[in-house]
Amino acid sequence: MRICFVTGGSFEDYAGRSVRERADVVCFPFHALEEVSYERELKGETSIFEDVALLSKEEKNIVVCGCYTDARGVKRKSVVVSDRGRILGVSDRVNRLDGGEYGCGAGIKIFDTGAGKLGIVVAEDLYFPRVAETLSLCGAELILCIFEELEGTLEQVLMRAHAFCYGVPVCVCAVGYAQASDIGGKLRFASPKNCCVYDFEREQEYHLVETRRRGFYRRKRTGF
Repeated sequence: MRICFVTGGSFEDYAGRSVRERADVVCFPFHALEEVSYERELKGETSIFEDVALLSKEEKNIVVCGCYTDARGVKRKSVVVSDRGRILGVSDRVNRLDGGEYGCGAGIKIFDTGAGKLGIVVAEDLYFPRVAETLSLCGAELILCIFEELEGTLEQVLMRAHAFCYGVPVCVCAVGYAQASDIGGKLRFASPKNCCVYDFEREQEYHLVETRRRGFYRRKRTGF
């Protein structure tokens, strides 16, 4: 699977290029799109999601793009996913840290695309291991985290740890930087370029893990 990370410039800038990178998946962080109002989209006053769908149709690939959504005044950090001209859905951040402007949504999503099953991590959800664990348990073949600006090395450490602990390759697309880890927890790709490409190889490995713990006590039946 070939992944293109567009970490600089707007969505319009990339869509307007006469020559684009050939890739199975194209990722944009949160700077790329304007704020998306669901109400205005439904009324036809804006066509932001339609533009995302059209790009994926033209390129015959999957487009994954971070955006800020507004549902009648409730604002969230979200990621829209389109597959060859069809909007598959929008995934919202499910964890909110210390209040803040943007609320949290409900539900963690895996998108079954032409390039495989993509698990989406939205922004600060990367800080919560259960999100990556849930995506792994539900069969994600690749986890894509769409981020804002990286805080330093923390996000890379978490990316590598999630990939190692849950057995799914993890990629992070942020403003000005992209990176990827394999299931061994090794950093396989990192680039500050505005537009960069990573050739991802599917990896799946299963192990029997046993634990010994207290609980689940059931009395033995007697008297038979």
